[in-house]
Amino acid sequence: MRAFQVHTIGTPPKLHDIAPHAPVANEAQIAIRACGLNFADLLMIEGKYQDTPEAPFTLGMELAGEVIAAGPDCTLVPGTRVAVFAGQGGLAEVGNFPQARCTVMPDAMSFEQAAAFQIAYGTSHVALETRAALRAGETLVVLGAAGGVGLTAVEIGKALGGRVIACARGAAKLEIARAAGADEVVNVETDDLKGALKALGGANVIYDAIGGPAGEAAFRALKPGGRYLVIGFASGAVPVLPLNHALVKNIAIHGLYWGGYQTLDPEVLTQSMDKLFSWFQAGALHPHIGASYPLDRVADALEDLRARRSTGKLVITMQDTSEK
Repeated sequence: MRAFQVHTIGTPPKLHDIAPHAPVANEAQIAIRACGLNFADLLMIEGKYQDTPEAPFTLGMELAGEVIAAGPDCTLVPGTRVAVFAGQGGLAEVGNFPQARCTVMPDAMSFEQAAAFQIAYGTSHVALETRAALRAGETLVVLGAAGGVGLTAVEIGKALGGRVIACARGAAKLEIARAAGADEVVNVETDDLKGALKALGGANVIYDAIGGPAGEAAFRALKPGGRYLVIGFASGAVPVLPLNHALVKNIAIHGLYWGGYQTLDPEVLTQSMDKLFSWFQAGALHPHIGASYPLDRVADALEDLRARRSTGKLVITMQDTSEK
């Protein structure tokens, strides 16, 4: 089988032919149909991600496919369609994963949708409901609102009853955020971000997947009692926040590493994913696939992700996913 692997940290990963092995213990062997890309994949290549595996390893944190075999302690039967948060191993044609990491997909969900769903929607839901406790009527500001996690924050913010201000670069990306439900938009290419947000009444919650100067500017628009969510640093820079503002305005700063809940409190992830799948089945969530690439074009997809040329999620397909 083919797998897109990092053999030496800091050098470009490549496709390799490797031999799959039989599943053991509670593992399910999955014929992988699609794998979602994440900014963390780029960090792993450079060894900068907090959970970078030891090389060599196969990239791909989240995937979807069909069970084709099971270890002696695994109860999933062949043919079961599953979404898997694996942490690694998704950019391959076949993989073995613990049953606990596998979630049976809703019937209406395609493999591409499932591969794009777990990390982005899970991050936004746990951040907004569990960490920030966004309440109906509060104002949520989403930085990077047209990106993979940003669009899910817009959707979930609306589902929780928030007023959503979407911030992104350029009219095309802002239109995508509006289509996802944003009430107001701010063009960070042309607008003074802090001034624009204050003119719109300020924010109760900031969802920051960008960091850098944008994060710093948005932080200054938080209302007293506001909550600032540290989601990621797609700009490449960690924001320098004025903590005296946090003190005077009773602002809470919440870090959110979704994968860390696997050990911190896995029940949070289970309950969150159950709710998100139910929202999907009810038609409340609409995963936005910015582009799909075949496995032999992973390098192109990663470069598009690095350059922030994409909207929504980028997905790699191993084979035809038109049939669910």
